[in-house]
Amino acid sequence: MKKILLVEDNKENRYLITFILEKNGYEVVIAEKGQTGFEMVLSENPDLILMDIQLPDINGLEVTKKIRASKADGVVPIIAITSYAMVGDREKALEAGCNGYIEKPINPETFMNELEKFL
Repeated sequence: MKKILLVEDNKENRYLITFILEKNGYEVVIAEKGQTGFEMVLSENPDLILMDIQLPDINGLEVTKKIRASKADGVVPIIAITSYAMVGDREKALEAGCNGYIEKPINPETFMNELEKFL
């Protein structure tokens, strides 16, 4: 079973995303803060990371940069999931090291198709 690390501070978003992933046969591990997410990348060895950008401690782009500078660099795909939808935000996420970008609110109908490109 593939493991997905969800780094998300919003309870409702965590619930919805976890529900969709588990329904599709994935194991989900959760971090509510950026630093915890970074530590879990090293300890949990996920197959994919879903990274919120706006987190309470370190923003998701900084966490992504830390992951890419660590021993996990280049190994695990990171998908930014964010309500930031301004011009240039997708490019900022990709420049920080994300492999993909999904805008919130997520569309449950297309969400898995987006993710499975990276799994």
